[in-house]
Amino acid sequence: MNINRRIAVVGLGYVGLPIAVSFGRIQPVIGFDINMNRIEELRKGSDSTNEASKEDLAAAQVEYTGEPEKLAEADFIIVTVPTPVDEAKIPDLTPVVKASETVGRHMQPGSIVVYESTVYPGATEEVCIPILERESGLACGKDFKVGYSPERINPGDREHSFSNIVKVVSAQDEETLEIVAEVYSSVVEAGVYRASSIKVAEAAKVIENTQRDLNIALINELALIFHRMGIDTRDVLAAAGTKWNFLPFQPGLVGGHCIGVDPYYLTYKAQELGYIPQVILSGRRINDGMGKHIAEQIAKCVFTHCPIDLTTQKPIVTVLGLTFKENVPDLRNTRVTDLIEELKEYGFGIQVSDAMAYPEEARTEYGIELTAIENLQPANAVVVAVAHDEYKIRGWRLVSSLLADGRGVVADIKGLLPRDGIPEGVHLWRL
Repeated sequence: MNINRRIAVVGLGYVGLPIAVSFGRIQPVIGFDINMNRIEELRKGSDSTNEASKEDLAAAQVEYTGEPEKLAEADFIIVTVPTPVDEAKIPDLTPVVKASETVGRHMQPGSIVVYESTVYPGATEEVCIPILERESGLACGKDFKVGYSPERINPGDREHSFSNIVKVVSAQDEETLEIVAEVYSSVVEAGVYRASSIKVAEAAKVIENTQRDLNIALINELALIFHRMGIDTRDVLAAAGTKWNFLPFQPGLVGGHCIGVDPYYLTYKAQELGYIPQVILSGRRINDGMGKHIAEQIAKCVFTHCPIDLTTQKPIVTVLGLTFKENVPDLRNTRVTDLIEELKEYGFGIQVSDAMAYPEEARTEYGIELTAIENLQPANAVVVAVAHDEYKIRGWRLVSSLLADGRGVVADIKGLLPRDGIPEGVHLWRL
């Protein structure tokens, strides 16, 4: 159905593009981004994030632009810029501040601005609204309205898409809430949930990923314990998983732009209010420390089982996968880099290959040179760090071919390789 609103989406990344494309199927949409390279690729019908196909882009009526003046043509503006943390794990609201400034300068009276960026509870009203008022000269609540609808995009997930995930919506008053709900209902087939306030919707977003972070932290801590007991963690999880209410979390590196980031937004606000979170920060410390633990175990295996003279040769370790999760090119906040840095501390020669990541981005963001699989040197150890489908399909055939003479150490962080097919001369370690 058509809605009586002219929509603009600010930020065309993993979150913004699927939103723009979804609305673009039913009406013209303005898609704004400050990255002109991104604008140009979308205009040409290509999406480097792989969230929208060429057919999706072709079917959507989206005007991709880097001109902020175009926002003046819209009266329903959705802000979907990233909200990272800095090196000290402090929320960095710079992108959402800059976006608010841009929107405010070009916003027309009667507009509704809806934020989807993950923030701490209160940020929309405490940080964003004053900026919109200052830049526009308009009064919030009188000349324009504000809402919040937390994004639930899961990169690379073809089952749970923007249109079939229940959309939480909120706004500063009931009248605006109904408009926001109507707009999103026009494209979200799963329906909308009306939160009681903007703060409630903001809090719901951060605890969704905080809950997942803590559950993974528990499994990671169990993996540390079971390792000392000589028990395979995944065997334990398979047995426990036969109970109907056991939650199927797996151990591993916890990165990405959500689970490894969002909890810090909540803990930052809690500490600002005088409360020091215990459980949440403990879980973060466990998950952030997994790269070091895995590197230590790989080093022990190499020193014990590597079929070379370590006094005269420098072991070569091949790391398969750099992205933060399987089957996406997304490198944001990947924790595979922690593992790589720790392995370098042991004096290993490191080479990295990834079936999905863009080499230029890896070089620019992390100073890591990606090597195509066919160009890798024979290694003494191979680390399966990311469960890309290519690695899963090729399995032991691929991994053993990367070892010098087919012998050495294999560290399977993702539990990807079957244990009943371990090639002779290979020592397998699993998280």
